[in-house]
Amino acid sequence: MTIRGIGLVVHGGKTIAQETAERVSRWAADRGVRCTEVDVWDADFGRLSAREEAARAGDPDLVVTIGGDGTFLRGARIAAPIGALVLGINVGRLGFLTEVTLDNLDDALAAVENHAITVDARMMLTMRASRPLEVPSGMDALLRYGRGPALPPPKARAASAEELGWGVPLDILALNDVVFEKLARDRQASIGVYVDGRLFASYSADGLIVSSPTGSTAYSFAAGGPILAPHLDALVFTPVAPHMVFNRSLVVSVEQRIGVLVLRHSGQVAVSVDGELRGVLDPGDWVSVYAGPQRSRLVRVDDSNFFDRVRSRFGLADAPAALADGDAPLVYDPGVPLPPDLAHPGPHDSAAGWHRDAGGPSD
Repeated sequence: MTIRGIGLVVHGGKTIAQETAERVSRWAADRGVRCTEVDVWDADFGRLSAREEAARAGDPDLVVTIGGDGTFLRGARIAAPIGALVLGINVGRLGFLTEVTLDNLDDALAAVENHAITVDARMMLTMRASRPLEVPSGMDALLRYGRGPALPPPKARAASAEELGWGVPLDILALNDVVFEKLARDRQASIGVYVDGRLFASYSADGLIVSSPTGSTAYSFAAGGPILAPHLDALVFTPVAPHMVFNRSLVVSVEQRIGVLVLRHSGQVAVSVDGELRGVLDPGDWVSVYAGPQRSRLVRVDDSNFFDRVRSRFGLADAPAALADGDAPLVYDPGVPLPPDLAHPGPHDSAAGWHRDAGGPSD
């Protein structure tokens, strides 16, 4: 893919981020590549939608984020609808999603120029709702964060789904998660959770998280959820401080959808998408979260292993009792190709001639 335009998404509160952005801009100028800051907003109308921000920057082929994971998520939000690549440069603290450091920035840019990269396609989430999301007036103090005004509520995509009873399709994509949380500290969020239209359980909780595999290492993990391999297509539902005995996460297939219904006497419920507040639900409102139509296209310039990154970034420690019994090698690799029986997971039931409705193999 030839890079004709670069969009910069920069953490405005870090001097080192601004200096790095100038460094990338000079690199682009030396090669005749258009380079524009993407994370912009209209002075009269506030923050723009992802498509509007990308259009103002000339629909770049590559979005370069300079900051931490929050900055990366903003870049992914802008890049996904137009199919742009995303390269994350870490000048933050954890940097789980961003893999390029300042020390290897030049090598990373050279890899992009020479097409010596791999594209890591990650599943994203999207939503439908019983009505377009809205943010009540008078919440400016709550919404202001970082560089400027918060993102607007997502617009409804053009469709006749409301007439069909499936709700309003929202023009939104999330790389990490969609979070439903109580708006007032003294009122729990009372929510019914549905899987493919069937009630799973009703929760009274501080919040509920629906995450992608990428987001399984973020808020969901902090709330006690499992870590999923990033290329697994699935959705993870994790309750936050539920007032009930069952407090486990639920992992469902990518073909399924998770519905959230705000119960009749619940307090208001805030809806955040990748950490940005995007709407407030009232009792009786519902939202359905499911796999999005586009995947985020992350640029990888080395062969870093996901679970190595989990081990190092989270500072995982080996059990002292295990270490007393010996050291485990970091890699187990015989150095020969995989045997045939390890090279695949086996056929799916349908490929083996099974029919679910019949309950057994076909003739």
